[in-house]
Amino acid sequence: MTKGIFLTGTGTDIGKTYVAGLITKKLEEAGFAAAYYKAAMSGNARRGDGTLIPGDADHVKRVSGIRQPLEEMCPYVYEQAYSPHLAARLEGNPVDAAAVAAGWEALLDRYDFITAEGSGGILCPIRFQREHGEHRILLEDIIRMLRLPSLIVADAGLGTINSVVLTAEYMLRRDLPVRGIIFNHWHPGDVMEEDNRYMCEELTGIPVVACVKPGDTDLDIGVDALSALYEPIGRNK
Repeated sequence: MTKGIFLTGTGTDIGKTYVAGLITKKLEEAGFAAAYYKAAMSGNARRGDGTLIPGDADHVKRVSGIRQPLEEMCPYVYEQAYSPHLAARLEGNPVDAAAVAAGWEALLDRYDFITAEGSGGILCPIRFQREHGEHRILLEDIIRMLRLPSLIVADAGLGTINSVVLTAEYMLRRDLPVRGIIFNHWHPGDVMEEDNRYMCEELTGIPVVACVKPGDTDLDIGVDALSALYEPIGRNK
């Protein structure tokens, strides 16, 4: 049975895609069939023919060496580097939950592990429209739809205690299970970052499962411990 995990972050540009690349790389190199999925990507460049390149998916594919076709990784791709709800308002093609679910379901039973990634932080609006009836999708709705536990990706530096604890508290109060925290931009021996790690674990009760240093090409967690964070995926009915 396919297993999955969801990566959310304490904000945008926190390093979720970088971490997703390292995670899928470790699983692929261990001999598993690994895959990646993201409902909506913003801030993408265009090819010579004018089509948009799903940049996050392209990064993960190149870093990890996974065999999954790029076209399977993201159903909604936008050019403007805005939240997906605003990018879609400007460019058209707003996110449809059924299409996201269909893209996800198509991956099941074909891969051993799927790493899903969110846009921005936990409160990122994916779709927010009032015309022709209200259509509202927040990132937490995507997590519920995919039925996944999450990992929180956070910057290791100043301010992370506040952002990690607020993110974790929001998710746990909304019955969104969190399996662990991953610190990005980690500097071993840095007294503040070491204290941040300790305080985040103490205040949330959630373990820091990996720390990613600048330029890392491998995740500092064993493949058995990593795979144990994933959960079997149930199909939506």
